[in-house]
Amino acid sequence: MSDVATAAPKRRWVLALPLVIFAALAALFWFRLGADPAKLPSALIGRQAPQTALPALQGLNEKGMPIPGLDPAAFIGKVSVVNVWASWCVPCHDEAPILTELGKDARLQMVGINYKDAADNARRFLGRYGNPFGIVGVDGNGRGSIEWGVYGVPETFVVGRDGRIAYKLVGGINQDNLAKVLMPEIEKALKAGR
Repeated sequence: MSDVATAAPKRRWVLALPLVIFAALAALFWFRLGADPAKLPSALIGRQAPQTALPALQGLNEKGMPIPGLDPAAFIGKVSVVNVWASWCVPCHDEAPILTELGKDARLQMVGINYKDAADNARRFLGRYGNPFGIVGVDGNGRGSIEWGVYGVPETFVVGRDGRIAYKLVGGINQDNLAKVLMPEIEKALKAGR
């Protein structure tokens, strides 16, 4: 009789275990879904920018000269703003005028990584908004962006003169995060390593 009495509570606990696990996972997902994706931490902050070369966007020229693709050596000695974008990305259209204005800052090197896009569409996109980039690398299969730790387009990185990633902004640039977050990070990178 005592064996039957002790088996019943154990069986109830085993039956309740899946419900407890489900509740814990549901709580975890509930709290994480409310997290701001722009505040996702990047494991690359403070590390060298990926040493992945990307080919140039064919047919993209400025003053009759082709705009080069991404060579990782280009980061050394310059503060760079690296923007991962695509013509099919709606937030990329919204941030394009801001990037065009940012591209007028002679203290910065503007680098674009065109993510999984058709070359004609990418050129049309830059023709429509203006090309802020002095370097445009094509990431046709997305592997280069994986090296950068990209979750999705758009994302923007600040790379210091030492070639290390100083900051990562997930999502589109707007006037608010430009003034409050991105420009202070750019200014910090400009002051460092002089």
